[in-house]
Amino acid sequence: MHNKRFILIFALCSLLFAPISAQRAMNRPYVDDQLFHFGFQLGVNFSTFHVADSELELAPDPLHPDQKEVFHARVSSLLPGFHVGFISDLRLCKFLNLRFCPGMMFTSRTISYKTESGRPVPDKGAHIDVLAMPVYLPLYLKWSAEREGNYRPYVIAGGGASFNVSRDREKPILLNLMDYFCEVGFGVDLYFRWFKFCPEITYRIGFANQLAPAQGRMELPPYASFYTGAIPRLTSHSARLSFNFEYCGNICFS
Repeated sequence: MHNKRFILIFALCSLLFAPISAQRAMNRPYVDDQLFHFGFQLGVNFSTFHVADSELELAPDPLHPDQKEVFHARVSSLLPGFHVGFISDLRLCKFLNLRFCPGMMFTSRTISYKTESGRPVPDKGAHIDVLAMPVYLPLYLKWSAEREGNYRPYVIAGGGASFNVSRDREKPILLNLMDYFCEVGFGVDLYFRWFKFCPEITYRIGFANQLAPAQGRMELPPYASFYTGAIPRLTSHSARLSFNFEYCGNICFS
């Protein structure tokens, strides 16, 4: 559903600017010959977790440890987040560029728990909000098609590492500090007089288990361990709609 929304917004942006670029003369016809250029990125994202199922039988009530059930965890809701970043671009050849785009994401997800029998989860813990602010350091390869007027589509792929700078240790679900990810997507360069405007859609998949164990965390109540016990593995996925603004002036190094 969210990916369809991204594609629709991207198509509308392309339809809005493509006729303008086709009717006018080429803006900055030699800008793609620059060795380096820079820019910044703003965007929205929808992030979720891939939750691995656990077959462990856990006791939801610490007063009755013999009454065990199988718990299931799911991401029940997610809110749109946003991200900001910096773009540095190195031209490798006519159609290929190397890009380093560090930035920060702001995300919010809700994990819901239920039992197979339908019994309520104790202490109002059926829903847990998980907030995260990862700083990411990705490296991409950008392959561009031939430029047509002021319009040039491209595909992008790469990967990197991220570091979560917001961790609430008082919640049962604590995310690990570090993650590794790969990312693929596509976009279009729209050439204006002084800059390039580049709407871009990407999908990011994390590889590292994001769930920190509850054992040894003295700030948690005794029953909190079953929240993490119901999730053997938690990986992060996100769909991102970005708006890149890239400077088209001359850069001098002296």
